[in-house]
Amino acid sequence: MTLKNKIQLITYPDSLGTNLPELHYALRKYFFKAVRGVHILPFYPSSSDRGFAPKTYDEVDPVFGTWDDVEKIGHDFDLIIDFMVNHISRQSEYFQDYIEKGNASEYADMFLSFDKLAPNGWIEDEDLKSVYTRKPRPPYQMLERPNGTLEKIWCTFDYEQIDLDYDSPKTREVMRKFLIRLARNRPKMIRLDAIAYTTIELGTSCFFLEPKIWELLDWFNDYASAFETEILPEVHEHYSYQLKLAERGYWCYDFSLPMLVLHALYTGTSRRLKSWLRKCPRKQITTLDTHDGIGVVDVMDLLNQEEIDQTIEHLYKKGSNIKQTYSGPEYQNLDVYQVNCTYYSALGCDDDAYLTARAIQFFTPGIPQVYYVGLLAGKNDIPLVESTRLGRNINRHNYTLEEVAEETQRPVVQRLLKLMEFRNAYPAFNGEFNLFKSKKHELILEWSHKKHVATAHINVKTFKTKIVYTDPVAARTVDFNV
Repeated sequence: MTLKNKIQLITYPDSLGTNLPELHYALRKYFFKAVRGVHILPFYPSSSDRGFAPKTYDEVDPVFGTWDDVEKIGHDFDLIIDFMVNHISRQSEYFQDYIEKGNASEYADMFLSFDKLAPNGWIEDEDLKSVYTRKPRPPYQMLERPNGTLEKIWCTFDYEQIDLDYDSPKTREVMRKFLIRLARNRPKMIRLDAIAYTTIELGTSCFFLEPKIWELLDWFNDYASAFETEILPEVHEHYSYQLKLAERGYWCYDFSLPMLVLHALYTGTSRRLKSWLRKCPRKQITTLDTHDGIGVVDVMDLLNQEEIDQTIEHLYKKGSNIKQTYSGPEYQNLDVYQVNCTYYSALGCDDDAYLTARAIQFFTPGIPQVYYVGLLAGKNDIPLVESTRLGRNINRHNYTLEEVAEETQRPVVQRLLKLMEFRNAYPAFNGEFNLFKSKKHELILEWSHKKHVATAHINVKTFKTKIVYTDPVAARTVDFNV
């Protein structure tokens, strides 16, 4: 049941076509060789944040389809699904019952009222300021009950996303039921979204607190692994967190790679990127783009502050049609750790630069994941972001099936699909990785397994990439330009 070392796609259930059956069609029709796994972003009934405020995990939102549709996709592709472990929807039956009945609710213990967290419900401002939220507001909301009484409730993210108390037996009971329900569908992997925010202790950052985080991860893993399903903790922060996860044997993300690749391609120097490739985890999911923005906080200490600032400045200067305001409060993006832009636009819609970036990703240790907009080399969707005033929507264009058919014919997409098919089919990527010493504007990355050897010669200054690989059957060496 292990996830295959093949390229994964990450997509919303309604972003390649309007629902899960149309997504399945698009995957089989256009991407069957290029994509061998699919991470479907939340498809459950939800009250906000495009699926990330789930009401329940027992159902598939009927707008997208049914569990049968999910399972059919999982039959043809390695399947990854989401579990939003930190919170549940304000509109869920659990929180609505708590709003109505207060402490008399059977679900009251699932939530973190200030009365529960501290004597007399009083939490010092200093304790609240120390909480790691990435939001310019305290980590709570004021709850008003039907009888008019007010209560402060812990809320790290959006007001529709109510944090859960994992010290509560009732929370463990409800979430265990959901987790087993998801794992029995036999996905290859379940992503634990926002897992780092589940460790809440006053006087701390309430973020990835040890040893509590390890107890929780082991608890989730215990129920998932019984069905041969692996877990993927999602942690957006300093790269050292990914190293910690890897040391414990868990899968992790390479959220540092996007900024490091941009820095290399903007400056024409590969030194910082090479340094990361030497030490990055091997059991990881690599990304250049996701449904969120391009992460900044992840590369602290891999790039110095001046290099980070220069990379962001280059992004706004070279990026196609991007404005700094799209990552700010005017567009309802209050996170300070990311820049909203498609990866293709971040590289000025330069086909060679984009293919060079993907070649780096596909030769980086780990299993590559490609976001659906990146799969189609999508540009910034300015009309969508302007009409919705949501900064992240710049990278969330929904493609109709007609658009998918048209976009796949573009030369840049055809080149990308060819590269993806090579990455999926060539056996060397199941072997050993080697990073050769090279000039500052070059990268020489190699994978070898038995008689199969693939070497990527990448110039981060000219954006030229050549892959040289052996064909043991024909006893020859083959070159192709990306």
